[in-house]
Amino acid sequence: MSQRREAIDTHLLHVLNTLLIERSVTRTGVMLNQSQPAVSCALRRLRDITGDPLLVYGKSGMVPTEYGLSLLGPTQNALREISRITAEPPTFDSAHSIRCYRIGCPDYLDVLFVPTVVELFRQSAPKATLEFHPLGADFDFEVALEEGKLDIVVGNWLEPPEHLRSSNLFVDEIVCLVSNTHPGAKCRKLTPEQYVDGAHLAPTRFSMKQRGTIDLHLAREHLRRRVIATVPHFNLAPYVLVKSDMIFTTTRLFAEYYASRLPLTVLSAPVDFPPMRYYQLWHERSHYSGELRWLRGLVTDAAGSLIRGA
Repeated sequence: MSQRREAIDTHLLHVLNTLLIERSVTRTGVMLNQSQPAVSCALRRLRDITGDPLLVYGKSGMVPTEYGLSLLGPTQNALREISRITAEPPTFDSAHSIRCYRIGCPDYLDVLFVPTVVELFRQSAPKATLEFHPLGADFDFEVALEEGKLDIVVGNWLEPPEHLRSSNLFVDEIVCLVSNTHPGAKCRKLTPEQYVDGAHLAPTRFSMKQRGTIDLHLAREHLRRRVIATVPHFNLAPYVLVKSDMIFTTTRLFAEYYASRLPLTVLSAPVDFPPMRYYQLWHERSHYSGELRWLRGLVTDAAGSLIRGA
């Protein structure tokens, strides 16, 4: 069984490379700003590690052995690779990025949030591409972030997954959206009893692991609403409401957008819901990436623009 050799470190690689080029302990010391005894000590360690003299004395000074000379190429390659690892990453410039960025986003942000993100993205990264991935019950966004299939996910959770990184984007108020013919629209309010006993419209859950934010809060208050119908796409809900007596619990930004375009009325929620907090989530694997830090900043700017324009 061969004896286990001592591991070689970066310092010894630099000494070996310089010795093989300079072929002098003295000149190597000068080049590396080290004393001659320090270089001699490093050479002894290198000889012990390799089991070869590496450099021997000749008529005109020190000359590499055949084995020593064969190590010059691998040593220089190793130093180049180490330099790549230890060098600071290049400054990211979004104007030259040609990457495809992927954002997971629930469809209730489509008409409000997505256009602003796309606008800012095109201004900042004209050569790059952007994909929005819908969040559905059969799609595990946590795994997608971990595997790099998504760069970030935007959404709202009472408690974001603890193992993911997150940052706050904006806060919105919970309201009720109803048809103008709904009884609550005439008196401009709903009682708690009318809310709990009323017919509700709800979106399909986009996470199998978590209950919807609205129903989770109601359960904590020991309340339960009667969901009569669900729609697979959030933006279908306002059109369904126009011809029904159902109540749609949503955010004020979303409700007011559609109330300004359809015969719908926005009512204050009769249940004391906490504010709806929107986050962006990302995995630790992408936390230090310059290009993804830029993307997260762009999403933050888009959220700020949305709130300022509300």
